[in-house]
Amino acid sequence: MITRLKTLLVAALVASLPGLAAASDPAPAAGTKPAAAAPAPIAPAPEKKTSEAAPLRQTTKLGTVDLARVGDETEQGKAVQAKLQAKKDKLQTRVDGKRKQLDKLRAGIQAKLPSLSPAQRAAREKEFQKKVEEFQKFGRQLEEELSSLQEKETKALYDETERAAAAYGKANGFAIIIIKKQILFVGSDVDAQDVTDALIKAMDEAAKKK
Repeated sequence: MITRLKTLLVAALVASLPGLAAASDPAPAAGTKPAAAAPAPIAPAPEKKTSEAAPLRQTTKLGTVDLARVGDETEQGKAVQAKLQAKKDKLQTRVDGKRKQLDKLRAGIQAKLPSLSPAQRAAREKEFQKKVEEFQKFGRQLEEELSSLQEKETKALYDETERAAAAYGKANGFAIIIIKKQILFVGSDVDAQDVTDALIKAMDEAAKKK
């Protein structure tokens, strides 16, 4: 393309200087017809650029999961809730039993206070305070026990949800599957789909095979 452009420029320059072109040739002899002028070079037609097709915009598939629904509607989620509730009820029964013992001890001390000496009263109050502290420690231990079980069971449910999401995402061409409540904006080139129903079904089917 550059060579052709140079040829056109040289031809145009020579055509614009006829005097110089004539001076460079010897004068024709008398009675001799001047030779016919050489035809001007034909400029080649400009090349047409092939138009490039605009690239097609690809849509990214994004899946969303409602974890609350997974916990409420999957068989595993229902089992976790039932297990945690049973554990909570059992621990609450133990707490109530300890509280009744503490209330009974306080009532007994209060009934005997009028007949006790100041030293005896101080000793009984100290004893009761120790029982209160033991009861509070007992309550904290039970809370930690319940919290530990809840964390273990919730993690197992989340891990199973993650496995189901990975399998479903790979099988259906999703670029990513995320927790639904974290989405703030979805662009026009993103195909966002709620896959909660599909994951609940897949998780229940997998649970039946175990």
